[in-house]
Amino acid sequence: MLGPVILAASRSDRMRRLISAAPVTKQVVDRFIPGETVDEILPIVRELTGNGLELTMDVVGEDITTREQAAAARDAYLELIGRLGPLELGTRAEMSVKLSMFGQALPGGHELALANVRPVVEAAAAIGTTVTLDAEDHTTLDSMFAIHEELRKDFPQTGCVIQAYLFRTGEDARRLAAAGSRVRLVKGAYKEPAEVAHQQKHEIDKAYVRILRTLMEGDGYPMIGSHDPRLISIAQELARTAGRKLDEYEFQMLYGIRGDEHLRLAAEGHRMRVYTAYGTDWYGYFMRRLAEKPANLGFFLRSMISHD
Repeated sequence: MLGPVILAASRSDRMRRLISAAPVTKQVVDRFIPGETVDEILPIVRELTGNGLELTMDVVGEDITTREQAAAARDAYLELIGRLGPLELGTRAEMSVKLSMFGQALPGGHELALANVRPVVEAAAAIGTTVTLDAEDHTTLDSMFAIHEELRKDFPQTGCVIQAYLFRTGEDARRLAAAGSRVRLVKGAYKEPAEVAHQQKHEIDKAYVRILRTLMEGDGYPMIGSHDPRLISIAQELARTAGRKLDEYEFQMLYGIRGDEHLRLAAEGHRMRVYTAYGTDWYGYFMRRLAEKPANLGFFLRSMISHD
C-alpha cells in the first residue's frame, strides 16, 4: 500500500526539500491549497459561496513544537475570522482546526490546546459561525473529545470529526448522535496499527456505512466527508430512509477534488461544504492528500513527468 510510504515521506526533511524544489510542485499544490494568505483566500471564499457552496476553512500547519507556534496558529485563525466577519456568510463559512496546531502534543498540551482554541470558537460564534475539531491519530482522540465536550457547554454548535477505520468509532458515533451535535464522518488518513484500525479498503467502507447509518438515524447533524460516488449514493439513500430533509445533513469534500460533483450536489439542493485549506506550511497537508487517494498521487506524478 502506498499510503504508509507517503505518510512516512510527509515526515522526512529530505523529501520535503526535494518536493518543494520541484518546479511543478507549486502548480500542483495550488490545486489543493489555493492561497497562502488571507488576502489570497478571500476571493476563493467569494467565488465558492457565490456558486452556492459552503466552506470549512483550515489554516494549514503541522509539527508545532513551541507554545509560541501554538499561539501563532490561534492568531492566524482569529485573523481569518476577523476578515470573514464583514462578508456576513454566517455558517456558510466555518472553521476546521487540528488541536495539534494549538499545542496539544506539548507538555500540558490538553489544557494549552483548550485555552488556545476557546477564543477561536468564541470569535467564530460572534460572527454567526462555528468550528469543527478535526480528528488526528488515535492517541489524541480522548483529549479531542474531552475538549469538544467542554466547548459545547458554551458553544453547543461546535462540531467534531470521527474516523470510520478506527474500531472505537462505532461507539463514539452512538454517543455523539444526539440532538444538537454536528459530526463529520471521514474514512481516516493516519497510519494506524491493526490493533486499533481496519487496514483493508473494503473493511473501512463497510464500517463507514454502518457508522453513517447510526448518525443518520440519530438526532444530530451528520456531515458526510467523502469523495466516493458509491458512498455518496448510499448516504443519500440512508438520509431518505431516516426521513431527513436536504438541510438536515451535508456533504463535505476537499477543495480541488471532484469540483463538478460539488456543483452538482449543490444544484440538487444538498448542502455541499468545501474543505478549503490555505497557508505557507502546506507540505504535511499536501502529502496527506496524496496518501488518502492514489488518484491524487497519479495526478502529481504525471504533472512532474510532463514538466521535465
